[in-house]
Amino acid sequence: MMRMSYNRLWKLLIDRNMKKTDLRKAAGISSSSLAKLGKNENVTTDVLLRICESLHVELSDIVESVHDEEDGSKDS
Repeated sequence: MMRMSYNRLWKLLIDRNMKKTDLRKAAGISSSSLAKLGKNENVTTDVLLRICESLHVELSDIVESVHDEEDGSKDS
């Protein structure tokens, strides 16, 4: 199973010396959306695009899909 990871976003904020609250204000997103991002939970594409617009980046710069490590998964 795959899930979204926002680690790229957090690294980008560190590189730009921005706090999560700075991002929330700049992108005009809600505190609950920011909390969901922090837990790698799903948010709307509108939220992601607002973030991209405010940071002047592409979607692939802030999000990536990763495979979940689940019990019973086969290792090669």
